Amino acid sequence: MAAVLAPLQAHIRSIKHRLLVIAGTVMAAFVVLFAYSAEMVAWLKRPLADDLVFYGPTEAFFASVKVALFASVVVSLPVIFYQFWKFVEPALLQKERRWAIPLFCLAAGLFMLGLVFCNLVILPLVIAFFVDFGMERSLTPQLAVGTYIDFNTKFLFVMGCAFELPLAMSLLARAGVVGWQVFARYRRHAILASLILSAIVTPDATMFTMLLMAVPLMVLYEIGIWGAWWFRRYAPAASANQSFTIDGELPIETAGHRMR
Repeated sequence: MAAVLAPLQAHIRSIKHRLLVIAGTVMAAFVVLFAYSAEMVAWLKRPLADDLVFYGPTEAFFASVKVALFASVVVSLPVIFYQFWKFVEPALLQKERRWAIPLFCLAAGLFMLGLVFCNLVILPLVIAFFVDFGMERSLTPQLAVGTYIDFNTKFLFVMGCAFELPLAMSLLARAGVVGWQVFARYRRHAILASLILSAIVTPDATMFTMLLMAVPLMVLYEIGIWGAWWFRRYAPAASANQSFTIDGELPIETAGHRMR
């Protein structure tokens, strides 16, 4: 029992330590970025010609907190990925560790690409569509800053995560968990899932916003199928007399148990 509990306790201590490091980094970034929350709100309201308003005493404050917290998480992504990498590193073999850092860098880059695409393409189209829709009906737009920031951060977060889809599908195919043929076979199900997810996540369940989120998801799924085909795992050639030998000293951590 002690042989089982000791590694478990070490893993729990490692998780606590790395979570504290991540939380400290995010909070430090938040303290710095909160001073620039007004500039970030102004950047997000670029598609609007009118000023934002607030209807409660604390609405403007919490909108600034939300945008600064979101920005601090984005800025802290290198630390977050690094801490995750250091946690899983003992469980990886030497050849797997060579790919880990490039994959984490690619994951961070894809997330940032999703944020840029959403901020420069998706959000201006969505906001302009709904503002024009109301103005055509002789309504005056007076958007609350809290609702507006919540609308923006939801879109940004979902699109950032959605851009990780091709990487996740490629890794699953490379690990042999799911073949690219399975992804291709369930393409119709993926399209339906994209529409359902878009209807759930979008602040308003209109067809326009659903399609603006669902179509990029479908395109990313198709890219994921190609990535899964490119990085697919080939079955090793079967041999009756095949033997497996290990040269050199085995690693002493989790990866060593996998080898044994």
